[in-house]
Amino acid sequence: MGNMDMMDMEMGSASLGGDITTINKAYARGYWYSIVAAVVLFLIIRIINSVLYRSRLRRSISHSVRFPTRPTNFCSQLWATLTAVCREMSYPQLYVPIRNLSWLTPPPMGHILLLLFYWAAVVYIMFKDAVILDVNFMERLGYRNAWVTVTQVPFLYLLASRTNVIALITGTSYERLNWLHRWAARTMLITTTVHGFCFFAGWVDSDIVGIELGMMDMVKYGFGAWGVLLWMNITSFKPFRSIAYEVFVIQHILAAIIFLWLVYVHIPVSARYNVWFAVAALCFDRVFRLGLLFLQNIKLRPNRSCCHGGQLIGYKTQLSPVGESITVLTIKDVHFKWRAGQHIYLWLPRVAPFEAHPYTIASTHQTPETCICNSIQLVIRSHSGFSKRLAQFARKQEALGRKQALTSLVIGPYGNPPRWDIFETLVLISASTGASYVLPILESILHSKRRPCTKRVDFLLTAKQGEEVRFYHERLHEATEKAKSVGIELFVHIAVTGDGQLGTLGAVTFSSSSTSSTHEKKVFEDVKISANVEGIVQPLMGRSRMDLSETSSVSHIHHSASRPDVAKFIRMAVEATGGETGVVVCGGQSLVTTVRTSVAKLSDERAVHKGTGAQGIYLHVEEYCF
Repeated sequence: MGNMDMMDMEMGSASLGGDITTINKAYARGYWYSIVAAVVLFLIIRIINSVLYRSRLRRSISHSVRFPTRPTNFCSQLWATLTAVCREMSYPQLYVPIRNLSWLTPPPMGHILLLLFYWAAVVYIMFKDAVILDVNFMERLGYRNAWVTVTQVPFLYLLASRTNVIALITGTSYERLNWLHRWAARTMLITTTVHGFCFFAGWVDSDIVGIELGMMDMVKYGFGAWGVLLWMNITSFKPFRSIAYEVFVIQHILAAIIFLWLVYVHIPVSARYNVWFAVAALCFDRVFRLGLLFLQNIKLRPNRSCCHGGQLIGYKTQLSPVGESITVLTIKDVHFKWRAGQHIYLWLPRVAPFEAHPYTIASTHQTPETCICNSIQLVIRSHSGFSKRLAQFARKQEALGRKQALTSLVIGPYGNPPRWDIFETLVLISASTGASYVLPILESILHSKRRPCTKRVDFLLTAKQGEEVRFYHERLHEATEKAKSVGIELFVHIAVTGDGQLGTLGAVTFSSSSTSSTHEKKVFEDVKISANVEGIVQPLMGRSRMDLSETSSVSHIHHSASRPDVAKFIRMAVEATGGETGVVVCGGQSLVTTVRTSVAKLSDERAVHKGTGAQGIYLHVEEYCF
């Protein structure tokens, strides 16, 4: 243990003096002070927004103003202006449209700005007071970067946890911090490399590489930790994750545990508190998940009379194949609540004994044809791995004439989506099964027990195959009828772009509201858009909503076989509103980047909250990813 004792001299105190170790520890604490300051800043922003949103809802309920989402005084107007400026800077994103290289698409500008601040802090503590051109320069820089690296380890494991204090305080959720987890790991790989390079370069100059590797076991552990960190970074790139996601998850967890052990035996005792901090975060997350699994899946007194859904362990789950690529799961008698936009982890032991996968909850109210149970639905599109095996199982059971029901266990709900009822206008955009995310948002607004601020909703659903839309089609028609009864203007645009796929939806008939005035019917006149497609109509939505009566309940469904102009779709809704607009998009990278860029451009063009009278545009993104 002699070599460990040498290294235990406070990471540099032997040759560089104890004051160097004190300085390194001070900069390590400064790193965490910066993290805490950033978290507190986001907490303050969250509190201010929460107060403003509650004020909006009170004004909406009391009918005290025509547009409750508009700022009402100087302070709220100033806050709205600062928010609009930050949004315009954070929304844009560059897309790489090259096939098989789209994964190289850079993060949105907001993420890039946060990364620049993070990197600035890291670079500062990497080199501040360490760049002194003397005989100990390389050694001093190596020790500094050792502290910089090990200080980042707890932060990395906090971001990887589903239950972490950062997400709890800032009001976000773990999956929305995952991008930062990956970039923090890449940053740590750089600081680790600098740390190792400084020492290795000194050994080469002194011609003692063989001696160090032969006598210092901790050096071997250091190289091992660097190799594991490099492996985790390489395999976390999207092309490798997508090959076999289940395998990626398993090996990533094992590599993370091995990495912690290697770091533990590599660093001195004085720095091991960082490893124990990471271990505590990891253990707390796993224990919390295990407790949630037992709490939500074991019922001591199940209600067995409730539509055959009550059972002691897990939930009765019905599988319904829709076409060749969609499987709908109905989980019965769920005894927990959820909000639109949340997701659960699904475990089906009969299909995949050792796998649990996240899926968005596709229902927000009483699921039809499930008696009186509190049932939820999941819409799963077949890709590979678990989803493919599930689709094959469902079709096989259907072919044999058996009832496609089995026991499932769930963990969740996870996610902390924003309030959806605080916007004057909602624009909901989805591609294919992305409707599983945005449709419950629409239904939550229509079925809200308290008066929302929302007066208008524009809903866009696009897909290549008709079978991807058919499941949502009937629910959208129900939504249009509900919108009439609650006085919310709802415009639905369904685009099925595959050749001949639009006809698979069947004939569509829709009548305008009997309460609409002649003027409103003229503004939203239905016109035929295709000579060879019967029953297809398009609303002309060019007139401002402010020109319509406050009791308007106009609703339309528009079907088309052409690719929609997303930017124009957003613009029409924004220009027709008198208050703030909320844009929600769920789809692939191409659609997401298009919406991001369109919203940023429109916000800048209209100069929202900058004296023009144009109101703000909030953007919420959910992107398909592995």
